[in-house]
Amino acid sequence: MKQSISGYRDLCSHSWRALLAFMVVVGIAVVGLPGTTNKSALAATSLPCDIYASGGTPCVAAHGTVRALFGAYNGNLYQVKRASDNATLNIGVLSTGGYANAAAQDSFCAGTSCVITIIYDQSGHGNDLTQAPGGGAAGGPDNLANASALPLTVSGHHVYGVYIPSGTGYRNDHTSGIATGDNSEGEYAIFDGTHYNGGCCFDYGNAETSNNDTGNGHMEAIYFGNIKVWGYGSGNGPWVMADLENGLFSGVNAGFNSGDQSITSHYVTAIVKGGPNLWAIKAGNAQSGGLTTMYSGPRPNVSGYNPMHKEGAIILGIGGDNSKGAAGSFFEGAMTSGYPSDATENAVQANIVATGYGSGSTQSSNLLTNGDAEAGTTDWSVFGSGSLTSNTSVVHSGTRSLLLTGRTASWNGISQNITSQLTNGKSYTTNVWVRTQSGTPSAKVTMAVTANGSTSYITLTPTTAVNSSGWTLLSGTTTVSWSGTLSNAMWYVETASGTDSFYVDDASLQ
Repeated sequence: MKQSISGYRDLCSHSWRALLAFMVVVGIAVVGLPGTTNKSALAATSLPCDIYASGGTPCVAAHGTVRALFGAYNGNLYQVKRASDNATLNIGVLSTGGYANAAAQDSFCAGTSCVITIIYDQSGHGNDLTQAPGGGAAGGPDNLANASALPLTVSGHHVYGVYIPSGTGYRNDHTSGIATGDNSEGEYAIFDGTHYNGGCCFDYGNAETSNNDTGNGHMEAIYFGNIKVWGYGSGNGPWVMADLENGLFSGVNAGFNSGDQSITSHYVTAIVKGGPNLWAIKAGNAQSGGLTTMYSGPRPNVSGYNPMHKEGAIILGIGGDNSKGAAGSFFEGAMTSGYPSDATENAVQANIVATGYGSGSTQSSNLLTNGDAEAGTTDWSVFGSGSLTSNTSVVHSGTRSLLLTGRTASWNGISQNITSQLTNGKSYTTNVWVRTQSGTPSAKVTMAVTANGSTSYITLTPTTAVNSSGWTLLSGTTTVSWSGTLSNAMWYVETASGTDSFYVDDASLQ
């Protein structure tokens, strides 16, 4: 259902020619539009928040760990804190309007682990996101995200996203410039379309300032996941919906909206915008193509949603009352003052596509082959004793994991030979998910490096307790070096003690 509302007309028509003209005005390189062949990079001054400003709806909050969202931005993107000494480091951009300096994080976090403590607001309004406190639905403070858990490459640049498992969340209850009451706003975010669940609620956007559920219409946030308690869309999900408080809405009312399509792309552009008795949901593939309007029309015809009662806090990874059972991953997002036009949002999507999410993707830069175990035990072996099999009943993602049984010593593990992949003196980041069949040992990742006939054992991740009730991430950054000529290098997962059987999935070495 679509309804045109007076006062919220597009800046230009939906034809590609009008969009092309608009993009030329705001200085965007045109990529993949009908009748065009220009594949050049985006102009440095035409990043998402420059585009929103050119459309008359400036960003009042802009967050991301991947890149700057303003062409002139040269500040910090996020802050990390390391476990070894609680020291912190701000991670900025490599150049003005550029990508995150992930190498600084890798160096700072080498030999230990780091969490993301602050996601800075690039808009100048000071709307930084920090550790969420407790709320009406769950106590706090919430967990902070592991800073190394989501490596990816964007246009060939090594960067990190924000990997948010259940129990992790960020918030700002004292914001500036964010829409309140029935005032208009727009929101967009880039999520990982492969990381979601049916918990409540993986949100980014406008929420209550008290951390409590204060009633219908007191939120307006983007939701991503496959919960069906309130609204839902076609297929099995996940869906982009709007969390308006006391309901996730896929359309005019809570319930089924066939127009809200399941997401199938790895990187997802998600949009929610709202004004007086008007709101919309859009989504698209952040790697190619345009946006699809999942819903555009009037507010829900239930008391409290028209007019709205937005309070202006900002949340990430949680619900407005600190409901924190959801999971997801976040790369970048922004909130605007005013209701963005379709032409503005189309131009933002074109910028996102041209940015190159997944270009030289994590999997292709992974030094471990078959890291996701989807090819069974191919390229994997047993370090020491045990039986290695491909498992389909317990997986972290996809359809398969690796299972090691019959271990006779704690150092027996799941391994891969990486001799030809290593560079002497280079820092490498390891991420791997581990789960036991039973028992609660501590696990770690080790590299056995043999050079000039002598073998040394390099610890790649901190020793971390694992269990059978869920998956645990082992993550760390370590410099690998040796003297003489390298003859063999084995990457392997082991336990500190015991011989418990364990699973491994989604392993990477970068």
